[in-house]
Amino acid sequence: MSDESQAVAAEVSVPPLTRPQLAEARRMRAVELFEQQRTSSEVARMLGMHPESVRRWRRQWEQGGAPALRRRPATGRPPKLDDAQVEVVRSALQQGSQAHGFEADLWTLERVGVVVERVTGVHLARASVWRLLTGRLGWSLQRPRRQAVERDESEIARWVAQEWPRIKRGR
Repeated sequence: MSDESQAVAAEVSVPPLTRPQLAEARRMRAVELFEQQRTSSEVARMLGMHPESVRRWRRQWEQGGAPALRRRPATGRPPKLDDAQVEVVRSALQQGSQAHGFEADLWTLERVGVVVERVTGVHLARASVWRLLTGRLGWSLQRPRRQAVERDESEIARWVAQEWPRIKRGR
């Protein structure tokens, strides 16, 4: 590999595979091994899987070929917000809660729900707001530090430097 191609390869950022993608890759590797006439126990040992899982994969492969072991789209109710709406919500939330008329710059599930309804017209339950924040937006719970509003850092530093040594000496 030339220096230039190494530099290009170093710049390319490949995101890590998700768990479903890794599982599918493992099943596709099993298909390759099935086609090489390997036994289920050999395949299980080579892939580090339980033999019963590999036997189930083999049955599915024999009935439907490799496509039978591919990932299928999730079933169930589609999300209330499409990807474009989620991005609108993301940009609205990044403005901060005060930009939306709330007194403190602090997001709660109720406040996020209000903003979601304002910008998209879609009402979400608290649990759905939580899934939106953590699952689709990748946000996590952050708790504000409890600290007195009246706290004066310079006065604290002066007290630690002057008063505390005097008290410690016993004068």
